[in-house]
Amino acid sequence: MFKGVGTAIITPFNEDYSVDYKALEEFVNFQLDYVDALIVLGTTGEAPTINEQEREKIVSTVVEITNKKVPVIVGTGSNNPDHVLHNNKLAERSGADGLLIVSPYYNKSTQKGLVEYFSYVAQRTDLPIILYNVPSRTGGNILPDTAIEIYEKNKNVVGIKEASGNISQIAELISKKPKDMKLYSGNDDQALPLMALGGDGVISVFSNVLPEKMRELTHAILNNDYVKAQEINNKYNVLMRKLFIEVNPIPVKYAVSKLGYCKNVLRLPLIPISKSGKDVIDNLFEELNIL
Repeated sequence: MFKGVGTAIITPFNEDYSVDYKALEEFVNFQLDYVDALIVLGTTGEAPTINEQEREKIVSTVVEITNKKVPVIVGTGSNNPDHVLHNNKLAERSGADGLLIVSPYYNKSTQKGLVEYFSYVAQRTDLPIILYNVPSRTGGNILPDTAIEIYEKNKNVVGIKEASGNISQIAELISKKPKDMKLYSGNDDQALPLMALGGDGVISVFSNVLPEKMRELTHAILNNDYVKAQEINNKYNVLMRKLFIEVNPIPVKYAVSKLGYCKNVLRLPLIPISKSGKDVIDNLFEELNIL
């Protein structure tokens, strides 16, 4: 799918909570100067509150603006396989290049069930699929052997976004996985160690704010320039972590609004960042000379 950085983009809203398509266009054009892929309607894009008509128009808009410059990967996951299949069809119809599918949440499964679930979904689309492992949100963990089994059983499963936060688990997966199976960090502050172990890149929240810096970091690693990668990582590591000081995407939405690319508007159950959270982001912007 890609190597380097893929931004999990925010979804801009107007004051009346409708999708701000003009802001979306401007933001995508800003990202295109730097990133290797765009991930649309993931957690950062507030996908659970996006309706079907909005979903199709958002994806179509991003696909049109991107114009094949980078892959457009759409988050289509749910805990109902029929909903996933429907979202996949919308993504196919809108011209998406790939799918990001999270493991089922709430009605979480066994490891065997995960193999059957992802195989069922994969067999019903031709688009490439990136599995998404994020136990902090789903309550379940895709173990290394399970991820590899899903990959080997389904030719259009191309890799996994790993957001378990467990470097030991990630190292085990990298040591076992087939060479062509892609592995992306789902945590910005773990992009460096994951890629140093042999991963392919990061699906990033931080790059909503500084896509050029995450591109520099990931491409330095791809070019075996670990000194440069360490310098960038050390400089921006605090901001990477503080963008999760409140529930994602609350802090990053505020940060992007400070850049002028969106309004600081979120759909319930998310609410705008607290005063103390604002102060943290504001101080980091000043320290890092981001504006």
